[in-house]
Amino acid sequence: MKTVKIDARGMHYTPLNQKIRAAIADGAEEIILDNVLGQRFIGDGLRGNVCIIVNGVPGGDLGIFMSGPTCIVHGNAEHAPGNTMDRGMLVIHGSAGDAVAHSMRGGKVFVKNNIGYRGGIHMKQYEVEARPILVVGGTAHSFLGEYMAGGLVLVLGIGKDKAMTDRGIGSGIHGGEIIIRGEVDDYLLGTGAKKFKFTESDLERIAPIIKSFCEQFGYDAAEFLDTNYTKIGPASSRPFASKYVWE
Repeated sequence: MKTVKIDARGMHYTPLNQKIRAAIADGAEEIILDNVLGQRFIGDGLRGNVCIIVNGVPGGDLGIFMSGPTCIVHGNAEHAPGNTMDRGMLVIHGSAGDAVAHSMRGGKVFVKNNIGYRGGIHMKQYEVEARPILVVGGTAHSFLGEYMAGGLVLVLGIGKDKAMTDRGIGSGIHGGEIIIRGEVDDYLLGTGAKKFKFTESDLERIAPIIKSFCEQFGYDAAEFLDTNYTKIGPASSRPFASKYVWE
């Protein structure tokens, strides 16, 4: 495996991303970025199977439009990691900011700890093969899964009394599903969101995702392989139909 190391200390994000692209063009299969601190757009539009290891805190839009690579962050991440991502994987060994997986349309985003507001907003899906997945080990703030049109958001609530305590879950959701560990109070649901029974069939379907997440962060997947989940989806395909005048 050809590995390239880049010291990002004090480097503007434009030359940093140029160096990443140059390394990939030169055949790098693994790129290690040291001393990252706020540089934006890492992984922007990259394709292929390269693995990027980020040591530090990447700036906004990590992996935006990315299609294929894997990016592993040993630290926290700022806003909108996975924005409009098409394929590949982001693995964040910390917490992340607002709008995680914004408009994501494929691939996986795994966050070990917590995320901010509007996680999974506008996630979308094309048939079966292009199904985005966001897994949060800790908790998320308000408007999780807002305007979701497809995909899966899974919140495990590790180390929390309740996986979710913020309002607006699934506000405007019209596709996809949000699955949350444990019970979710009705008043936390947003407009257009509805709770559904979580079944053994649902568990069988998401078990490989739980196992994959736990493998990344060293958790015992057996602790999460039961039916103690709440499934939330769209009450209808037009959650705001009553808000408009139709002629």
